[in-house]
Order: sequence, then C-alpha cells, then structure tokens
Amino acid sequence: MTPLLVMLLSSFRPTSEIFDRPIGPPSGLGNYVKAWTEASFSTYVVNSALVVVGAVLLGAVVSLLAAYPLGRREFRGRGMFAAYFVSGMTLPAHLGVLPLFYLLEGMGLVDSLTGLVLVYAAGSVPFNVFVLTAFFRQLPHELDEAAALDGAGPFATFWHVMLPLVRPALATVVVFQFVPIWNDFFYPLVLMRDETKLTLPVGLTHFFGQFQNDWGTLFAGLVMTTIPLVVLFVLATRQIVAGLTAGMNR
Repeated sequence: MTPLLVMLLSSFRPTSEIFDRPIGPPSGLGNYVKAWTEASFSTYVVNSALVVVGAVLLGAVVSLLAAYPLGRREFRGRGMFAAYFVSGMTLPAHLGVLPLFYLLEGMGLVDSLTGLVLVYAAGSVPFNVFVLTAFFRQLPHELDEAAALDGAGPFATFWHVMLPLVRPALATVVVFQFVPIWNDFFYPLVLMRDETKLTLPVGLTHFFGQFQNDWGTLFAGLVMTTIPLVVLFVLATRQIVAGLTAGMNR
C-alpha cells in the first residue's frame, strides 16, 4: 500500500521536489496535464478503453450464448462441445501468433483496433464458457418449469430468470477478462503499427522513453493507468466474492 501512496502523492509534485523531498504534500495537476496532452496519453487511454470494452462485451455475449445451452439443455454431443471449449484453455495462445497474424492480414485487420478486439474476445471465450456453464448447471431445474408454466419461452427464461441469477459469475468473468486485456503488451506490439492506435501497455514504453527523467509525469501516467483497475475492483468486489463462493453453501 505504501508504494502506491507514494506514487499517488508524487504524481502531483514536480520532479525537483521529488528528489529534494521524496515524501511531501501535493502541489498541482501539472503532471497530469502534461502526460495527457504532450505524451499522447489521451490517445492510449481511449484506444485501450475501446479495445477492452469491445472485447469484454463481445466475449461475454458469445460466452453466455454458448454456456446457457451447455449448462441447461440435454442434447447429443453436449459433452464434446464442452470439451472443445475447455481444450481452448490448454493451448498457449502465443504459440499461434503467426497463423493469427496471417489470418488477420488476409482479413485486412492488422493494425486495426477491430482486429485486436476480435483476438481478445475469442481468447476469453473458453474460460468464460467454462465458468458460466458451471453456474448455469447448478441452478435448480424447477426454475425452467416455473417459467414455462408462466408462459415464458426459452429466450424469456434466459433473459428474465437465468441471467439475473448468474450475475455474480458474469461479474467474475468480466473482471478476469478486463485485467489481462488492459495490461496486455504482446498482441498490440505484434499487431499494431500506427502509433495513434497503440494501447496503454505499448504506449507506456514510448512514454517512459520520452519522459524518463521527468519522474512526476511518469508517476502521473502510472496513476492514470492504474485507476481503471482500482475502480473496477472496488465496484465489482461484492459480485466477485459472491461468484467465487456461490457453490460453498449448496
């Protein structure tokens, strides 16, 4: 906790004051203005936000649509489909970067935020399906019967009955998606060329090279990078705990 507090306080102080007195009171927002405008931080933040939000939403929607029938319906080949999704968690994604690059190049999606969103969303589906399927399976089957008696069809049952009950699991997979994508350095480095399309992890390397002697601005950039993760965990902590402990009292 102390290093984070020092980083936060130092982000409001000029570099000269940091060297003279490592611990001291804040003195202004100049470092944040400088990082946001001169260091293209606004571009990196916007790109990261677009990629993360797009990938998380797309991955969550696809995973829900796959996990619901796997967890609530009996059909031929269900075990094979479940094993297929689980197998996606056993293969290191980085081993397939060369065919992935050629695939995106053939589709015209190299150096594109859309391509990056698709890569992240596809990579998150196996884990999301694995978690959500387990939650759908543990819900009582009487819920389906009660919904059918009330005249609800399959979609209405999914939307109005099942989806609210798996909200803790959904919050869990969203957080487990958000953090690795927000911090990922590998795929933007390989797939992106245009500096105006870089995300925060790669943009930070340029940022550190440009302001390596300006500690106050560096700290301001690090704080802006960390804030979304802190806010997410604060807002989603209750849902995450509920999701991770949902089966303990059953």
